[in-house]
Amino acid sequence: MSKHIRTALLLAAGTGSRLRPLTLDAPKCLTEVSGEPILGRLIDNLRLQGIKRLVVVTGYLDECIREFLGKNAPDLQVDYIFNPVYRTTNNIYSLWLARKAIEESFVLIESDLVFEESMLERMLVPDKIAISKILPWMNGTVVELNSNNSVAAFHVSHDVNDAKRYKTVNIYSLSSQSWQRITKRLDQYVADNQVNEYYETVFADMVRDGSLEFDAVFFDKNKWYEIDCVKDLHEAELMFPRVPLDTISETAHLGHTSCLSPAKSTNIPKLENKRLRSDKIVHIGKLAPGEKP
Repeated sequence: MSKHIRTALLLAAGTGSRLRPLTLDAPKCLTEVSGEPILGRLIDNLRLQGIKRLVVVTGYLDECIREFLGKNAPDLQVDYIFNPVYRTTNNIYSLWLARKAIEESFVLIESDLVFEESMLERMLVPDKIAISKILPWMNGTVVELNSNNSVAAFHVSHDVNDAKRYKTVNIYSLSSQSWQRITKRLDQYVADNQVNEYYETVFADMVRDGSLEFDAVFFDKNKWYEIDCVKDLHEAELMFPRVPLDTISETAHLGHTSCLSPAKSTNIPKLENKRLRSDKIVHIGKLAPGEKP
């Protein structure tokens, strides 16, 4: 398969409130999974697939992300967009902020995902959506497919226990033409102050009226996990165990930075410690009034 896409848009503005206390002094994307930051894993995967440019929407602890990428992605072009209202808006607003920064085809990835490095290869041509058969731990946006394995409908924040539907993995590839149509629809949402929606709401509207199409890429046979809370982090560490140092390639980046979590907070035990009961600390991650995760 020819690889056309060389740009990735990463959304990394949120506070990661459900991962507190791990995110009190580091953004969610720098939380370590088996000793390696989520963002470090993601950057290594993107690099292996030939991505040359990153556009990163930041917000909470923006300086930590800049420090990390400055040290760990010197070979990539990195452009930053700061979301000043990250505490009170949803990801639709972060996506809208990127509307003028990208003109080419790109892959859109949420920065709380860990996955096998080979999974991105099939997403590097435009207008694809990564999906997976629904498993018990999954929640969030699901899609229905037509007979051609294209998306027939989105269902945002619905019950996912439906054999006819597939869970979105929160990885999308977009052509420049699709992106132009999306940004016009995003403009309408923001003008109407609908900034607390998920961007999938826009995708759902556009698929419904025929102005946006996605072909499905199935991730069922691959390992991946979306990390929203401490319990998710524990499960991800079981799925992606620590790699012995002598097996790490020379191009791997372990992400040395003063902002890493949980290493910076020495009073917080690592989840690799089997004695940790994640259900005992997940309640700490409470939202402040008006705050978005």
